[in-house]
Amino acid sequence: MVAPRANWKGYIKFGEVAFPVALYTAASSSERIAFNTLNRKTGNRVRREFVDSETGDPVEREDQVKGFEIEDGRYVVLEPDEVAAAIPNSDKTLTVEAFIPCDEVDDVYFDKPYYLAPDKLGGDAYKLLRDGMKKAKVAAIARTVLFRRLRTVLIRPHGNGLVGSTLNYDYEVRSSQKAFEEMPDLKIEGEMLELAKHIINTKKGEFDPKQFDDRYEEAVAELVKAKIEGRTLPKKKAPPASKPSDLLQALRESAGVPAPAKNKRTAANANAGKARQKAARATSAKSRGTGAAQHRRAS
Repeated sequence: MVAPRANWKGYIKFGEVAFPVALYTAASSSERIAFNTLNRKTGNRVRREFVDSETGDPVEREDQVKGFEIEDGRYVVLEPDEVAAAIPNSDKTLTVEAFIPCDEVDDVYFDKPYYLAPDKLGGDAYKLLRDGMKKAKVAAIARTVLFRRLRTVLIRPHGNGLVGSTLNYDYEVRSSQKAFEEMPDLKIEGEMLELAKHIINTKKGEFDPKQFDDRYEEAVAELVKAKIEGRTLPKKKAPPASKPSDLLQALRESAGVPAPAKNKRTAANANAGKARQKAARATSAKSRGTGAAQHRRAS
């Protein structure tokens, strides 16, 4: 098995202590099924080509340049050496700026995870930082240039080592107020809240990533295999129609709680009330008929 290749090598520095580390990708999409774009008529692969939006002529790589649009159709051109000069200088050092409680960073700021492993020397300092953070239950905030950008990295103990997660900048994280501004101002209480708590308690479990399979990847792999073998392709079944019900009824059905039976006395009283209303309407109609007859005789 080929050993993973480090994405970055440098140092972690806290206080006056520094030690070498190697950074490895913790999550990768390289194992996913990949498609090629083909010409339907010839079956040949097609290639991407950049063309001039006005002339339609192909533009070779050496003639392509970066540009920032300042208004419709007007651009500021940035040459490769100008862009390179704007990139911060890298000192290859993750300098720890502060230690913070592990749960203080909101999850929406997390970008990508990387494993930080000791690189050759410095294993004792590496273990010192790992065990010290574990005991204090803190994470480290550090900054360095990664992949041509100045990045903020959250370093945490993870198993026998350390994991570093790049963080999104504040301007990159959208405000939750916009997403939830149309949330209705409702207070849920009583039976509905109790049923919801009951359902949650019956569904409690533990997170095991092995239980969550990528059904899309499996379905595509089966589809490719079926086409290679000339088998009949699987047909997608129509999902069953959902039963119309209100929220309280849906909660009761989910919790397996039957709807409360109507009180017999209440039902009897309701029936008696309906009978009285019907008799009153009949009496009123009879009275109106008698009055009309007397009026005709008088006439």
